[in-house]
Amino acid sequence: MTAIPQPLFPGPVDTRIGRLEFSQGYPTPETTARLFDELDFQRAVQGYLWAIPLVGFAHWQREHETVFGAGDCDIVQYSSFADKLGLLTANGTTPYIVGFPNLARTGPLSLEVPAGPTAGAVLDFWQRPITDTGLTGPDGGAGGRYLLVGPGQEVPDVPGAIVVQTPTLSVMHGTRMLTTDQDEAARTLAGYRVYPVSTMAAPTPTRVVRPDGREWSGTQPRGIAYWEAVDRFIDAEPVHERDRITIASLEYLGIVKGAPFAPDERQRRILEDATVVGEAMARVIGYEPRFAGATVYPGRDWKLALFLDADQEVEDHTQLDERTAWFYEAVTASKGMTTHTPGEGQVYLHVGRDSSGTWLSGDNRYELVVPANVPVKQFWSLTAYDNDTRCFIDNPMGRADRSSRHPLDINPDGSVTLHIGPTPPPAGDANWIPTVPGRGWFAYFRFYAPTEAYFDRSWQLPDLVRID
Repeated sequence: MTAIPQPLFPGPVDTRIGRLEFSQGYPTPETTARLFDELDFQRAVQGYLWAIPLVGFAHWQREHETVFGAGDCDIVQYSSFADKLGLLTANGTTPYIVGFPNLARTGPLSLEVPAGPTAGAVLDFWQRPITDTGLTGPDGGAGGRYLLVGPGQEVPDVPGAIVVQTPTLSVMHGTRMLTTDQDEAARTLAGYRVYPVSTMAAPTPTRVVRPDGREWSGTQPRGIAYWEAVDRFIDAEPVHERDRITIASLEYLGIVKGAPFAPDERQRRILEDATVVGEAMARVIGYEPRFAGATVYPGRDWKLALFLDADQEVEDHTQLDERTAWFYEAVTASKGMTTHTPGEGQVYLHVGRDSSGTWLSGDNRYELVVPANVPVKQFWSLTAYDNDTRCFIDNPMGRADRSSRHPLDINPDGSVTLHIGPTPPPAGDANWIPTVPGRGWFAYFRFYAPTEAYFDRSWQLPDLVRID
């Protein structure tokens, strides 16, 4: 005889979301409303985490268009501290060239990358690299023509070109200029060109836009603006197989492909609450990573900031938390940024605590002794960031980093003592990075073209030490 299961909900039941009322297994109207609110809130929080990479790019693209007036075939050059102040975890040492074309508007594009020491990439709007360019790309630093071809677009016949078929219609292309020679930098900028293939016979010169002191922000927007960016993306782009369930889960929050985004009062409240909880979760995922292997040196705080495969995929799953951690506090990922080949690419290490395990504060002074013979073929740098904006610390000196390209004071043993705090050390400010009292901060140590001693850990960074 088959046993009859006992009712799961014979009456009221207490849960983590409060008391749920049932009558003969049927929910009361109040319980129905509570459960739908909770269901939609949970979906919104997970949708927030899912969307972090695309919102980062969608918002940055809009800043290019509305703040800088940059069009599809324009590039923005970020060189100074002020230029980069709005950019998530920017490198303070090398200039950037960045463009955000929409291939639905332009058709296939020709991107000309000049010969020389550049490190760049073309990425889709999930911030997945489609190809590197420059030293770690197929041109190998010799320069080349890349054809950017969007979904459903016919591949143009351009002999000798490197064809890049993009999964999204909006893309990002950009590069870092690694040279220290100003003439070479000027040639690189002049040789970096982008224009529609349809105009290849007589292309319009590429316009270079500079921020010129205009205030802008690359930080993901908060509140309903976050979801407006999500809705624009879903409307404009093809839906990929891996995203179909998440897109379906947003339907009852007013985000429906092809339909206007007009959330009612209930939906708006849930969406706004979800951006608060979602960002809090993203911050915990990034600042307290629980990925096995993220800690670089046992017993020290240094962690791999970019703990992610470039395409965001491993054998059995998409790296959801890993991409959340990186793209909450940074933008772009490329093969060069994730390579494990000595002498190529870059490595980024994150530190958020001092040697006592205490979070870094702008009220305190710290020292970092960088041992001699840093294992790099190009250069190294330490850059400090505000932990709320994830951008440069906005300080009156306009200084965010110290690097081997700066005229540093060097210790007799070849090491370098860096000072980070609200006031310069008595010895002077050559090795000083200013902080702002009352603001938490974290730092990245960057290795450009790291060599074997980084990978085998025969060279190691110590923790930051608080100086009382």
